Amino acid sequence: MTIKNTAVNNRVIWITGASGGIGEALARELAADGARLILSARRQSELERVRTSLPNAASHLILALDITDHDAITAAIAEIKQQIGGLDWLINNAGISQRALITDTTLDTERKLFEVDYFSQINLTRQALPLLLADGGGKVVFVSSVAGLVGTQYRASYSAAKAALHLWANSLRAELFEQGLSVATIFPGFVNTEVSRNALTGDGSVLGEMDDAQAKAMSAEQFAEKAVKALVKDKNYIVIGGLKERLGALVSRLSPELLYKMIRKSNVR
Repeated sequence: MTIKNTAVNNRVIWITGASGGIGEALARELAADGARLILSARRQSELERVRTSLPNAASHLILALDITDHDAITAAIAEIKQQIGGLDWLINNAGISQRALITDTTLDTERKLFEVDYFSQINLTRQALPLLLADGGGKVVFVSSVAGLVGTQYRASYSAAKAALHLWANSLRAELFEQGLSVATIFPGFVNTEVSRNALTGDGSVLGEMDDAQAKAMSAEQFAEKAVKALVKDKNYIVIGGLKERLGALVSRLSPELLYKMIRKSNVR
C-alpha cells in the first residue's frame, strides 16, 4: 500500500458519524494513509460495511454509539482505553442539518439541533481529553459548516449550533495549547452527501429529499482529500467548498454588512 500522508501513519483516529457521507470518506482517506481508525455511528451494520471496505480492516475498531448519550460516550472511551490504550485524533463529524424557516420551527426541533450539533460534540470532546493529552497532546477536529460562518435562510438553528461549536473550539485551542493540544475546525460548503435528505424540517420530521445544490456539489471523496491535506499541514481554520461558499466565508470576516446583503439575495433551500 502506498501511503500519501505519512503524518497519519499508525495514528489512532476516532471518527464520529462514520457510517456514510463525509465520515465514511474521511475514513477511506485516512485508512489509505495508514491510520488505525475508531469508527462511530448509531448503525452497527453500516459501520461493519465501512470497516470491511477499508485497508487493514481488522485493525479498525467500530463502536456503535449515539453521541447524545452521555453514559454511552463514557463507556466508549473506556473501551478505547482498554482495547487500544490511547488516542491521537478525534474528528467530531456526526451531526444533523435543518431545512425550515424560523417561523415554522418548533422549540423542540431547535433543542434537538443544538443537542446533536453542539452539546453532544463538546461533551464527547471533554470526555476524550484525558486520552488525547496523555502522550503530550493530540488533535481535535470539529466539522462545522460555512453556514456557521454566514447564517442563511432555512438553517437558523443549524447555523447557530455550528457557530457555537466554532467558538467553543477557539476557546479549547487557547486553553490547552500549552498542553500540546491542536484544535482544527473545518467549514464545509455543499458536499454531495445525504445531509439534506436527513435534515430536520420545522416540526422535527426528516426532509427526505436531496437539495439541488447538494446534488451538484463536490463529492465526499474530494472533500476528504482536501480536508486531510489541510489537517496534516496543521491548518486550524479550513474552509472547503465551491467559489460561492469560499467567498461568503471570506466576506464574513472582511465585511459583515456586505455579507448580510449577499445572504438576503441568495437563493437557498
